[in-house]
Amino acid sequence: MIFGLAVLSALIWFGLMFFHGSFWQGGPILRPSSPQKSPADIAPDVTVIIPARDEAESIQTALGSLLAQDYPGKLSLILVNDRSEDNTGALARSLPDPKGRLTVLDGADPAPGWSGKLWAVAQGVAEARRRQETNRGYILFTDADIVHAPAHVSTLVAKAQTDALHMVSEMVELQCESLPERALVPAFVFFFALLYPFAKVNDPKSLTAGAAGGTILVRRDTLAEIGGIEALKGALIDDCTLARCIKQAGGRLYLGHSCLAKSIRPYPHTSDVWRMITRTAYVQLRFSPILLVLTVLAMLVVWVAPGAIALLAHGPARWVGLATWLVSVGSFLPTLRRFRLSPLWALTLPFVALFYTAATVGSAINHYCGRGVVWKNRAYTDAIPNDGRTNPADLTPSHPQPSRPRHQGTGSGQ
Repeated sequence: MIFGLAVLSALIWFGLMFFHGSFWQGGPILRPSSPQKSPADIAPDVTVIIPARDEAESIQTALGSLLAQDYPGKLSLILVNDRSEDNTGALARSLPDPKGRLTVLDGADPAPGWSGKLWAVAQGVAEARRRQETNRGYILFTDADIVHAPAHVSTLVAKAQTDALHMVSEMVELQCESLPERALVPAFVFFFALLYPFAKVNDPKSLTAGAAGGTILVRRDTLAEIGGIEALKGALIDDCTLARCIKQAGGRLYLGHSCLAKSIRPYPHTSDVWRMITRTAYVQLRFSPILLVLTVLAMLVVWVAPGAIALLAHGPARWVGLATWLVSVGSFLPTLRRFRLSPLWALTLPFVALFYTAATVGSAINHYCGRGVVWKNRAYTDAIPNDGRTNPADLTPSHPQPSRPRHQGTGSGQ
């Protein structure tokens, strides 16, 4: 029995290491292009849409980095103030905007069946469509807690243009300063890459589709082809849903790590990371009890069993368990190196996996207790689990109208 479990775990790890898109490796990383690879004519219009709800602590820093982009083409920013209860909107409007790039919209309350963030994004897209009816150029979706290096937009567009991509997405650098962040955040990136191996996402022949919501550059004509943001109605994991819709329509994706964008949202306490996971973990499993049970069993077999067998078993089972445990720990090292952390943190991986497993169970408990998905003081208890496989026509989408801008620049960005 124990030997069979050890062999099963070893076989799973053999498959993960050699046949799962090299998920454990440190790349790819999208770096700035050299000038000769970014000619001036590769500068189509880009509209950046930033949904923001109660982001007073980060909004000026994030917007300031976007206003300072060195992009040579037309760059417009649309901030949708999603019913903030702090002074997010006022702080955004007070920013210097000499090039007239920024527009601040006061968003409407979410329509039935929409998450707040996605509804804010939809209003931003509607405003962009009102200004430019033709589907030329790109839309960049980003969050209100992301700081962008000056060359970031140029680099994203150059990647999309050079490789004929329909969507370019990046996992931005995450905060990793507090003890809970050092212990738990690298594993978040590691497990994300396990779920959505970047090599498979980037392979047009693979069905795997994924994206990271902090940075998503998408062609406007591609977004229109899939039915617009309305195609995502009901999605609570909207980034990966968008990626799946685009790939199903024949689009080419890129997903990698960023060295030009960083999140400044802190997770100073373990409870902060717990809430981040429980928010959508059960959504990821499509609210399926069967998938929940299988996920828990898989987490135990893959992450916990090798170490336990190495410590407690005897004979061949112990050696198989030890070898598998060393492989699992070693697979985490490239991620730790990216976060500039000691390799010794890899020894905590089985315990971190237990934490993530418990949070996934907690997400299911929240669902069955009627608490649903809670984020930014909003609860979604009746959301449609749209993950891109749902026919948007069945969702009876509400078409958002562009909100009235309370401040609008008059420069080249408008």
